[in-house]
Amino acid sequence: MAQTIGIIQIKGGAGRSTLATNLSALLAERNTVALIDADMPQGTSAAWASIRLADKPHSLTLATTTTYQDLVEQVSRLAPHHDYVIIDTPPRGAEMTRAALILSDLCLVPLTASAAEIWATSDLLATIHEAREVRSDVDVRLIWTRFRGNTRSAQELSAVAQQDLGLKELKNKLGYRVAFSEALARGLSVLEWPDRTARVEFQAVGKEIKKILEGKR
Repeated sequence: MAQTIGIIQIKGGAGRSTLATNLSALLAERNTVALIDADMPQGTSAAWASIRLADKPHSLTLATTTTYQDLVEQVSRLAPHHDYVIIDTPPRGAEMTRAALILSDLCLVPLTASAAEIWATSDLLATIHEAREVRSDVDVRLIWTRFRGNTRSAQELSAVAQQDLGLKELKNKLGYRVAFSEALARGLSVLEWPDRTARVEFQAVGKEIKKILEGKR
């Protein structure tokens, strides 16, 4: 039975699809992975997967959905036949987000170092609370994307996020790197892109995520 990872964020442009696609590629190196793009019709993850599958037909399974009811059915259908199911949710979709929270073993909230994004993410807390009324062990963690750790503002915002959101965060962060968008446009991950820094960063993130999930088995 698969372990399910939800990528949730009610604000657009935070890096949900970037995280979902790169995580799918990383986990698929040694496991069977299903990627569900619930952010249709935008379908960034679906477009990436379509390009990738044209070159690597058996690298992963792609599914799309537009309703939370169908999302539940898709996870139920795919989970018995894969090691991991990854859900890329839409922004501002409370029902879909709540369903992903309940269905997932781990939910990741990508967050860029901006005050506006922290404020927007605080609106997610009510949905998390609702999901925990159904499933008390919902595990939600922040992951910083486009993070410029050498700046004072980024460090201050990290402290503000911890105080205002009260969510655990991954120790490893993703920097502001063009490699992510360039690789995504070609159906690739940064693991396959000639940017060693981006590759090492994402490998560290992937290792941390896998360790969290191993503790849930």
